[in-house]
Amino acid sequence: MEHISTEGDRVAEPGPPDFPAFVASRGRQLLRTAFLLTGGDAHLAEDLVQEALGRVFVKWRRISRLDNPSGYTQTVLVNTFLSHRRRRSSGERVTDVLPDIAVADPDPALRLTLLRALGELPAQDRAVLVLRFWEDRSVEETAAVLRLSSTAVRSRSSRALARMRDKLGTEATEKAVLRHAG
Repeated sequence: MEHISTEGDRVAEPGPPDFPAFVASRGRQLLRTAFLLTGGDAHLAEDLVQEALGRVFVKWRRISRLDNPSGYTQTVLVNTFLSHRRRRSSGERVTDVLPDIAVADPDPALRLTLLRALGELPAQDRAVLVLRFWEDRSVEETAAVLRLSSTAVRSRSSRALARMRDKLGTEATEKAVLRHAG
């Protein structure tokens, strides 16, 4: 569709955001979310983001017209993570070594402890905490993404935070949640 400017020239209506520009602006946030969801597995996080972006790319014309393509893509990422967890085989390789990642974190020990504690939570509990506290989503938004009831999100959040407090202590858990929620 074209519009006519006040000078009589035809001007093309701006189209949907360019997919490479979208990835450039949102890719880092998606990777951070995936990193938290995977409990600090940078390689798996990259794979999940790549798979989620591949799914979004296929439908980009439609998705780019949505009110919130970023939110939609975040939902695709979380669902990709959850489906990956369901289909993963018993050939899992467990390690206590996290990859070296440059971070400007004032408390790297807390960060590593937090990632380990997150990694010990069930996948859906981890997804609830990441969406609620790191992505700052409401209970209702989190419920919609995870296809749970609001009550289920609240109870999973409460239980997961209790487990985190058991692992980290109340002060460390509150410090970590508040740092990332703000």
